[in-house]
Amino acid sequence: MAAIRAMTIASNSTCSLLTKSPFLLRQKPLAYSLCLKNLKLRCPSSRRSYTCRAIYNPEVQVKEEGQPETLDYRVFFVDKSGKKVSPWHDVPLQLGTDVFNFIVEIPKESDAKMEVATDEPFTPIKQDTKKGKLRYYPYNINWNYGLLPQTWEDPSHANSEVEGAFGDNDPVDVVEIGETRRKIGEVVKVKPLAALAMIDEGELDWKIVAISLDDPKASFVNDVDDVEKHFPGTLTAIRDWFRDYKIPDGKPPNKFGLGNKPANKDYALKVIAETNESWNKLVKRSIPAGELSLV
Repeated sequence: MAAIRAMTIASNSTCSLLTKSPFLLRQKPLAYSLCLKNLKLRCPSSRRSYTCRAIYNPEVQVKEEGQPETLDYRVFFVDKSGKKVSPWHDVPLQLGTDVFNFIVEIPKESDAKMEVATDEPFTPIKQDTKKGKLRYYPYNINWNYGLLPQTWEDPSHANSEVEGAFGDNDPVDVVEIGETRRKIGEVVKVKPLAALAMIDEGELDWKIVAISLDDPKASFVNDVDDVEKHFPGTLTAIRDWFRDYKIPDGKPPNKFGLGNKPANKDYALKVIAETNESWNKLVKRSIPAGELSLV
């Protein structure tokens, strides 16, 4: 794992992938293999396992522990030798010019609030909890949702462009608008299109709007204006969904900076670069990690 970590920190222009079974299938724990070489996803007819190839050679497996929708459910990632690796720290961020790895935490049209456990060793994916109970959104999320690896929103940094809000201490979130419903733990090649500066209880929580490179409309959508042209109403729907999803719990709506409008692709790339630099400082221990796991 140390060798993998060293390579990913040294260069974020590489690629790696992982996959996982559909959460809503309520399947028993499974194991998934990954061979990191070639960037080709090969999915057999079985829905129980898949392989993918990227430019690294070591084989990586994705394994579940516990049962879905229980407090002890976790999705871990291990290398060929059986050592655990972190989807947040060990999956490279960038694949090439303006192309990034996106780790799916929540498939579209589902409501279980899954997330990478940033405070647990090897940061597995788990279902979020509140007061000891599993968390669900009040209604389904309409897009694939997850994170950009090797990014971090620094809670000690006040963003002067977004009302001086401090980072939320998490990786950067991605809202992927393609037509395919992805799977928990799947790693998807995406290109950013826009950025929404959500302010959640005073904390800055970026939402990068992106599209998978294998989506039928991907070649036509390259910036924020293209999203409105080919996915009319989607940017407004994303903003409104994240603005309002806490209201049923009795909380006020979230706010958005940058004039309540989505920023363009160049701004999204700037956010990604800045939060990647913050992550680099975090893993090099130039910034205190607090309760975050760096393993």
